[in-house]
Amino acid sequence: MKSVLRAIDFISDQTGKIACWLAVVLVALISYEVTLRYVFNAPTIWNFETSLMAGATMMAFGWAYAHRHHHHIRVDVFYSRLSPRARAGIDVFGTLLFFFPLIFTFVRTSILWAKDAWMNHLVSNLTYWYPPLAPFRTVVALAFLLLAIQGVAQFIRDFYRLIRNKSYD
Repeated sequence: MKSVLRAIDFISDQTGKIACWLAVVLVALISYEVTLRYVFNAPTIWNFETSLMAGATMMAFGWAYAHRHHHHIRVDVFYSRLSPRARAGIDVFGTLLFFFPLIFTFVRTSILWAKDAWMNHLVSNLTYWYPPLAPFRTVVALAFLLLAIQGVAQFIRDFYRLIRNKSYD
């Protein structure tokens, strides 16, 4: 079981690294567009949607990484003062009550959303470029799936801490 959890963590870390490199890509895309638009007065038709998709992909690929490293936002006025076992209890309860139902809905909906884009050859209509939406929607579905898997791994660790009162690493 520990090797499976380590593999999940490794995948989450790798998608986090991809997200970091997408930030570089996003800066390059926006810099390119600003230079063409304001220096050469020759804006592109494709850059806006490409930047939008690169930025959203960067954010989506960061979800599992952020969950793995506990970088999500938390109101911890009381939580931070609790024992590790009590925090694990709150995390188990919150995961069962909120995370699992929501992530199931997000994974299911995003897969249907991607399937619809592939089957109907959907394109974006934000600009006159009309790029296909299927690859982007597939990336979002994959990102939700990775977040769900990382959530299961974290749930197993929290549940183990709650039952045994020691870390499962």
